[in-house]
Amino acid sequence: MGTNRRNFLKYSLGGAFAALSPLGLSPAASGAPGKSIGKKNVLFIIVEDLKNIMGCYGNPLVKTPNIDRLAQKGVIFNRAYCQYPVCNPSRSSLLSGLRPDTTKILDNVQKFDEYVGYQTTLPGLFKKNGYETTGLGKVFHGKAKSINPNIWSQQLDFGPTEKGKLGERRNMTDGKVRWCSWLAAEGDDSDQPDGRLADKTVELLKDKNRKKPFFIITGFHKPHDPFDAPKKYFDMYPLQSLMPPVVPDNREPENPYVIGSAWKQEFDKFSLQDKRQFLRAYYACTTFTDAQIGKVIDALDAEDLWKDTVVLFVGDHGYMLGEHDWWNKNVLFEDSARIPMIAVAEGESQINVACNELVEMVDIYPTLADLCGLKAPGNLEGISFRPLLGEPNQPWKKAAYTQVLRSGITGKSVRTKRWRYTEWAGGKLGVELYDHASDPGEYRNLAKNPDFKDICKELSRLLD
Repeated sequence: MGTNRRNFLKYSLGGAFAALSPLGLSPAASGAPGKSIGKKNVLFIIVEDLKNIMGCYGNPLVKTPNIDRLAQKGVIFNRAYCQYPVCNPSRSSLLSGLRPDTTKILDNVQKFDEYVGYQTTLPGLFKKNGYETTGLGKVFHGKAKSINPNIWSQQLDFGPTEKGKLGERRNMTDGKVRWCSWLAAEGDDSDQPDGRLADKTVELLKDKNRKKPFFIITGFHKPHDPFDAPKKYFDMYPLQSLMPPVVPDNREPENPYVIGSAWKQEFDKFSLQDKRQFLRAYYACTTFTDAQIGKVIDALDAEDLWKDTVVLFVGDHGYMLGEHDWWNKNVLFEDSARIPMIAVAEGESQINVACNELVEMVDIYPTLADLCGLKAPGNLEGISFRPLLGEPNQPWKKAAYTQVLRSGITGKSVRTKRWRYTEWAGGKLGVELYDHASDPGEYRNLAKNPDFKDICKELSRLLD
């Protein structure tokens, strides 16, 4: 993050906090004035590749009654953004509290230990402060940090049972894109990894012999590809009822760096039936994961844990389901950069309220530390959004940042409430400007229109 961007955030947030925060908190405050939660438990649910398609985000088709139920208990964030729409960079930023320019982790191959081994991680902070820390499923990307005893009291993941590997399967690209497949599996939920993760989470929540506060991160794998889920979830979505998004004929041609993947050639071959199968598989996996989250919510209810537990639910980044003819992530469009996020903290969060202020994934680390009264590392690059839980509509950040890397070419995007502005190689290889007031699909690039020259200049300064 450049100096100008730091100064912008300091200026814009400092005034908002000082003048408008009813809790009187400052961005750097940890355990600031206001009701102190103290050493509450934490249950942090991370879902891979989850797009904002749940009922609570306005989608009437996708069945997510349990995530919707969670949203009714707390604050749902409508404008939350990841820092990098790929698993490893996104999670590295989340778990370190540092932006990708600082972590230097910009792909799925780089190892967290080698690049950010100096940093006290989010679960590591809780471990140092006396918490029983458990990582279930996918938390860090890869194995190195996930087994570090300075971070975890225990770390577990599961595969499918033999029965769960069986069923009707198809690769939608005839094998040319290996991951692009679905499985309508035999067996029940607990024959799949996420079903087993939910069962283990419930077991931990019901532990009567617990002597320490718990910090549990449950990382559900689906709807990440391959799109495997029990067949009953596929049956909920008849193919003929599903229609892919309509891409406007008069769309602006995309900069060659916008997609930058050979997979696009295979996606362009999709028939309508292929697209419907992709949607069905993604929706089935989403509803399957929702059912697992339902088990966890039921356990929180049964054990009366809400009053003692901060619950945070997020997706690690967004996903494109045919928008811009793209069926994956790793692009600087809204559906790829935007994430679902719901926070429930009894005594802090309002109930069944939407927050339309901008927040970022890098803000999660300082927020959880703040809510639990822990002193976070001084180098964190996000800010605690704890005040938004009590006053969700107070003025907050003016900008959120997302970036990608394409064959050595950096794309950086800034999102304000109205605009998305993106530069490739600092603007040398392309500039994009989208007006969300009139073009929420981001199909009309206004960057070359002279009427928007000043807007581009203002937004460009935020990326310096």
